[in-house]
Parts: sequence; C-alpha cells; structure tokens
Amino acid sequence: MSRVFAPLPAHVFDEMSGLEALNAMISGQLPAPPIADLLGFALVEAAQGQAVFKGEANERTLNPAGVVHGGWAATLLDSALGCAVHTTLQPGERYTTVEMKVNYLRPVLAGKTGVLTCTGKVLHRGRTLALCEASLVDTAGRVYAHATETCMIFPKKDEAK
Repeated sequence: MSRVFAPLPAHVFDEMSGLEALNAMISGQLPAPPIADLLGFALVEAAQGQAVFKGEANERTLNPAGVVHGGWAATLLDSALGCAVHTTLQPGERYTTVEMKVNYLRPVLAGKTGVLTCTGKVLHRGRTLALCEASLVDTAGRVYAHATETCMIFPKKDEAK
C-alpha cells in the first residue's frame, strides 16, 4: 500500500480531536502532509502534548555550501512543534504558528548524518496560546538543533463569539 499525501480534509478538524487525527495520519487512515513527502520526513508518534518525527536529509536539501539547508531542519522542527500543539486540540479548534526561534548546533550532512529524530513537546497550553520546544537529534543522541515556538489557538466557532 502506497502512502497518500494531501492536506487533511476540512471536516477532520471539526469531527476529531487533534490527537485522534494525528494518530489516524500515522496509521494511514488519513493522508500525510505533502511537505513530508517533499522533504523526506514522517510523523511517527503522537501522544498528548508530544509529537515525534523522523527524517533523513538528502542531496536535494543541500544549500550552495554543500550542507543541508537550515530550512530543512527548521521545517522538521516546526512540524514537530506544531503537531505537539495539534495533539491538544479539541474538535473544532485550530492553531497557527505565531513565532519560532531556532538554534543550530551542528551541520546536517546528507548521506552522513543519517536519520534524525525530532521530538516536540508542549510546555504550556492556555486558552489562546501554546508554548512548545523541540530538539533534532541523531541516533547517538547528539543535538543538531533546538527550537521554541508559540502557537495561537483558535477556539471552536461557536465559542469564538
């Protein structure tokens, strides 16, 4: 069975909790986001307040200096951070990133660094804002990048008034 890549259907946000939707995505019942196919990473685990991605950079992600573009790592971090917040959503709620800060600690080298794991965790989830952090690490536990992010939570439509 080949993996389907597409945005989540709009009704999913109204009918499922964020955690239910992400676990359905992991199991293949719902499509994975197209960006995951493009950049070579996948959501592999979701729990309340946490999301884990795995990815491996390749030669298509290189910058002019021959190392993996920082945007690849930032996208993987943003995905883990956002999905960690997504796990806290009730049916009808949505979110978006307000700001993100990334610290790059070592270069990612295509074909040498190997599979990286990115774990995002919610540090605080309020009514309208969530704060989260994530680290991008290799199989030996070396940290390649760390990020923090603030997300805005949009209430259910009937609660927005």
